[in-house]
Amino acid sequence: MARSTQAPRVAIIHYWLVGMRGGERVLERLLRLFPGADIFTHVVRPEAMSDTIRAHRIQTTFIARLPGAQRFYQHYLPLMPMALEHLDLRGYDLVISSESGPAKGVIAPPDAFHLCYCHSPMRYLWDHFHDYHARAGWLTRHLMPPLFHRLRQWDQASAQRPDRVLANSAFIARRVRKAWGREAGVVYPPVDVTRFSPADSIGDHYLWVGQMTPYKRADLVVEAFARLGLPLLMVGTGELAAHVARRATPNVTIVPRLDFADLTRAYAQCRALIFPAEEDFGLIPVEANASGRPVVAYAGGGARETIVDGETGLFFDDQSVDSLIDAVERCERWLNHFSPAAAITNARRFAPEVFDAGIRAAVAQGLGMDDDWRAVGSPVRRIG
Repeated sequence: MARSTQAPRVAIIHYWLVGMRGGERVLERLLRLFPGADIFTHVVRPEAMSDTIRAHRIQTTFIARLPGAQRFYQHYLPLMPMALEHLDLRGYDLVISSESGPAKGVIAPPDAFHLCYCHSPMRYLWDHFHDYHARAGWLTRHLMPPLFHRLRQWDQASAQRPDRVLANSAFIARRVRKAWGREAGVVYPPVDVTRFSPADSIGDHYLWVGQMTPYKRADLVVEAFARLGLPLLMVGTGELAAHVARRATPNVTIVPRLDFADLTRAYAQCRALIFPAEEDFGLIPVEANASGRPVVAYAGGGARETIVDGETGLFFDDQSVDSLIDAVERCERWLNHFSPAAAITNARRFAPEVFDAGIRAAVAQGLGMDDDWRAVGSPVRRIG
């Protein structure tokens, strides 16, 4: 027989809050679903957070009190497992860990339901370890192997603590299975597709948007377009910005950032978005499709789930200059057959309401709720 109770008390664990990126947009949507939730994190820069996040109670771990933590928080990675386990979550019915850095390792109350939403198992421990190791300084390179060996052991052990794991793509679900030995459901992250719309006219430029870090492959794009000679707008900055700028030819325009209105205009007016990275999910290709434009994407990672090859974009198989050039040349011949309406329809698969439904279903099942749970923040009905 079902009995009515108050809405569950919710704790959301987010690795760190230092800027508004994809993980923080997911956090905002979780806060919309659970408006009474408290946030726990290792370190926070309030001035870098949205009003939605700042409106909630935010509690930090002891990492935030260590010297230079707001800037050098990642240097304290070895202490983060212990910091998470020090958090007192007594009294919470629902614990949601937003995992990309260490977050899932909290010790939830025995009767609480712990749901892990995984953006990715920690990349620096698993998939990208050798890349980080190669770029590290002399001392760090020597410390990383034994230290990260222990961290991997903790990461795999702590992955058994959540009652259920959801991944942000099938690509990440496979990583979860490989790194943690756990099966994960898939709930795609929310993309506010209503903020994007097609333009009346299309320009002559291609577009690349992102952070200029090695795995985003901005270097690949600038070299390909130096040979192609086609107009390219690159929007972004980062550790490779100077390298990319040195290689840019006159047909390539680089701007560090655009405000949202200018960015949406750039999406809507480009011939196509270039997306050469292997991303966990990848919001940018969905935003381009929502703007009615196709994507030339590397055939790896989340792009294989968000882009329909030959319909809403084209894939290239190798992260090489020649492979990208071939794809852009194919795109030039294919564009007359591209349907903006098909791209917009495809993007709607990732609307926030779809994310909401997936999270609600997982929580309802985990907390033993019946089908009466509908409205955000409404009382719930437990079965028992």
